[in-house]
Amino acid sequence: MSNNPSTFRERNQSNRSLDHSPVTETSLSQQNPEKTIIAAQTSEQEAPNGGYGWVCVACCFWINAHTWGVNSSYGVFLAYYLSNNYYPGATALQFAFVGGLSISQALLVSPLATITTRLYGTSVTLLIGVFLETLALIGASFSREIWQLFLSQGVCFGFGMGFLFVGSVGVVPQWFTSKRSLANGIATAGSGIGGLMYSLATNAMIQSLGIGWAFRILGILAFTVNTVCAVLMKDRNKKIGASQLAFDYILFKRLEFLLTLGWGFFSMLGYIVLLFSLPSYATSIGLSSKQGSLVGALLNLGQGLGRPAVGMVSDYVGRINIAFLSTFLAGLWCLVIWIFAKNFGVLIFFSLLVGTVSGTFWTTIAPVEAEVVGLKELPSALSIVWLFLVLPTTCAEPIALELRQQTGNIFLHAQIFTGLMYIAAALCMWFLRAWKIGEMERLAAVKGKPPAEVSAVAIETVDVTSHAVNQPSSSALRRLFTWKKV
Repeated sequence: MSNNPSTFRERNQSNRSLDHSPVTETSLSQQNPEKTIIAAQTSEQEAPNGGYGWVCVACCFWINAHTWGVNSSYGVFLAYYLSNNYYPGATALQFAFVGGLSISQALLVSPLATITTRLYGTSVTLLIGVFLETLALIGASFSREIWQLFLSQGVCFGFGMGFLFVGSVGVVPQWFTSKRSLANGIATAGSGIGGLMYSLATNAMIQSLGIGWAFRILGILAFTVNTVCAVLMKDRNKKIGASQLAFDYILFKRLEFLLTLGWGFFSMLGYIVLLFSLPSYATSIGLSSKQGSLVGALLNLGQGLGRPAVGMVSDYVGRINIAFLSTFLAGLWCLVIWIFAKNFGVLIFFSLLVGTVSGTFWTTIAPVEAEVVGLKELPSALSIVWLFLVLPTTCAEPIALELRQQTGNIFLHAQIFTGLMYIAAALCMWFLRAWKIGEMERLAAVKGKPPAEVSAVAIETVDVTSHAVNQPSSSALRRLFTWKKV
């Protein structure tokens, strides 16, 4: 077996999913290739687990409120467009694509946002997002044709939201260890609280000031808040040695990373349909448009309340465990409650309940991905995830629209589709959980410790040679049904 440094560098890279400790090229070349390489996890030990990190949490909270939260008010704009024929000749399918574009373009621009973060820093990336989002909202206030709406509220707003989101989403995990999921849950709760605020406020502004000034006020508010947050946000990219590669193709060779992609793909197919279709479903069963908008607002309230709780429980029970369970519950409740919700009271109950878990992906993706690929590779991994989600976020609502029936419960097929997509996403996390348990068992064998003494939270990855990879672990079937904090 060759002992040259390049051979070990390749082996170290391919097995990065087992440890994230820094190992020098020289030290590798001096060791027997049949011996395990285990080094201290300096990036975890250096993380403050608080301190200024809580300021970054607050900044992420308000950025999410003024990006994803503002975007959640699209349902209110949509109702106005359709009821007032604001864009003559525009179809419901075209409006569905406008809503999908705002999200998919935010994800599509993620590689560029990652590159700007590497070259110019987090603050510059965020300020680019501030400019584009403000331009989009002000531009939409003067739009009078559907193609102008596509470019402003769809594409340009999505680009701005993407720079703000990608620039901020990887910062919070860098500041925390044991409190990482709680901090991330609080940060992502901003989208739910912002959605609640702006769903109600947008409707009031449209009624009293008109749609033009509603857009302009949203633009002014977003500009002010996001600019302050962009200035205050501080990353730890240099301290942890984050790669900030826009597209690291080597990650595609790792099954565990592909499972997180599947989790995100199926989750978004369910989440987007639920987010945009719930108010329309309310009116389809005889409720008023005002009641429908309230149902949508309560879904956002559920997200605002549920995401910190999901994050806090994740730190105690295990991030992958909670991601699996919450995603499964979202699908189950869509199938057993939403389909049979035929009155206002039950629909309110469902909105609040499913809202607590429907956005689990956004709450846990950064902490879960950090455990799968490590903090150094986290920006690159997230960049690929966002790019991979462009297709489902663009097509989810148009698919739901095409699944609608002409008579009876016109949303039945869309409801079944939503539930099954969440369950498919949960299956991906179930298999990821089994993989993580196997990695922990192999590490325990390498260190000569009982598996119970190896923590998934304390270990993101372990660099090992072929000897460590061949360490025994329980069968995959057994790991699927084994309880362990992961």
